[in-house]
Formats: sequence, C-alpha cells, structure tokens
Amino acid sequence: MIGRALTLAGAVAGAAACSQYPAFTQQYVQRLAGQVDALDVVVGDFEASAMRAGLTRTDALAQMTGTAFLADRQDDMRRTFRRHAVLTDDLARLRDATSLGRIALVARVSDPATLRAAWGDFEPAMPLSIAGLATAAIGAAVGWVVAAITWSGLSALLRRGPRRRSRSRARPNRAEPTLARSAARPGPRLDGVRKTRA
Repeated sequence: MIGRALTLAGAVAGAAACSQYPAFTQQYVQRLAGQVDALDVVVGDFEASAMRAGLTRTDALAQMTGTAFLADRQDDMRRTFRRHAVLTDDLARLRDATSLGRIALVARVSDPATLRAAWGDFEPAMPLSIAGLATAAIGAAVGWVVAAITWSGLSALLRRGPRRRSRSRARPNRAEPTLARSAARPGPRLDGVRKTRA
C-alpha cells in the first residue's frame, strides 16, 4: 500500500515538474536572445576598433600584452568571444527546433546566467500543448521508476534489519568442547612370568 502511494506520488511529481519544460524553454530562448544581442554589441565594437587599426580580431588580441591590465582584458575578450559563439549556436538550434524537438536539446538549455534570469521570471502554468503533455508523460514515467526503485531499496533494508537481530538473538550459546577420555593403556607384559591365583 505504501509502495503504491509512493510510486504514484513520484509519478505525479515528475509529471508536474517536466510538464513545465516547454514553457520554461520558451522563456529561456527569449532571455538567451537578449544575452546574444548584448554580446553582439561587445564583439562588434571590438572588431570595428580592430578594423580601423587594420587588424583582424586575432591580431588585435595578440597586441593586448605588455601590462597586467592588458593581459586581463585579453583573457576577458577571449571568454567573451567563446561565450558569444556558444550562445549564438544554442540560440539558432533552439529557434529552429519545434516545441517537441527542444525536449532533445536539454544540453542547449544550460547557460547559468540565462537560466537564473529565465527562472526568476518564470511562472508555472497548465500544460495545454502537445509538447507539455509529452513532457508530462515522460516526467510521470521517470518519477514512477525513481520512486519504485527508492521504495524497493528501502523495503529491502527494512526487511534485513529485523532478520539480523532475530538471528543474533536465536543463536544458541556455544558449549565448551569436552575432551573424551582415552582408553587406559594396558600394563607392560612380562615374558615368561605366569600370573598365579592367590
């Protein structure tokens, strides 16, 4: 009875959590677009400055040396370029995918800053779309399996405990071993001597 209730609760919790994924990814894509737009400005300004000096991006980065400040700025710009490239690719993939297709793109919904911003404004809603129902079904299945495994592990531990204690109590006291008496050795025989009766 408890096992069924636990698995049902796990299925409901999994369905409720996963059913919000399509709506959350939509919010994430909107936030991601804002992040990419902001990075476009930074990257565009740097490349424009490099072009005015007759340099490529790589050449301009290579010249940012000589002082600790310039070295730090060089590292900052390299991180900015990498982040811009990754987020631009993620945004293109997520925009091209359908709501159902985004279920397979969980790895693309992983930027920490964008996740925090999207979660801050996210409000759960009833999943009325096909994607919402599909993710709810997936969440219900996962939640049921996790709850079933958890309950089977707990019940196995609970069954083992009393058995071990009962076995230790029912174990009889071990009697000390007794040594069997060995047969008395016969006395020595004397050859040529006869035993006479008194």
